[in-house]
Amino acid sequence: MHSDLKHLLIIEDDQGCLQEYVLGAPLHSIGRDPKCDIRLSSRFVSRRQATLVQIANDDGTYHYRIVDGAPKGKTSSNGMFINGRKMLACDLHDHDEIMFGPQVRVTYRLGEHDESNLFDDTLIPTNQCWAENWAETVKSL
Repeated sequence: MHSDLKHLLIIEDDQGCLQEYVLGAPLHSIGRDPKCDIRLSSRFVSRRQATLVQIANDDGTYHYRIVDGAPKGKTSSNGMFINGRKMLACDLHDHDEIMFGPQVRVTYRLGEHDESNLFDDTLIPTNQCWAENWAETVKSL
């Protein structure tokens, strides 16, 4: 049984919809731009809001650093707050909360992931609004 760390972003947009993204690439762009890896449609989010950069640790694992705007470009118009503090960059830790504008909340989660688990262990339905899924669940009862 092999386990490793699973890096997740859980995003709640200004419409109350939740999305979950499993991170694994060296870079993840976040913003309104259709070319972004993690696309957000909120008016509070810049075209290139932030970038997640994978950083190698000494023990062979890795963590993510979030950088405001594009990695080699300008910062976003709206900025970002991490755990209530305005920052240009920050190494992320489990349960860190990132705010893009006043109403887009992102939670970073880091935990053990067991590859032998045959079931989908995501926390929420990917790319769907929680309220819509809840309504469907209630109808089926």
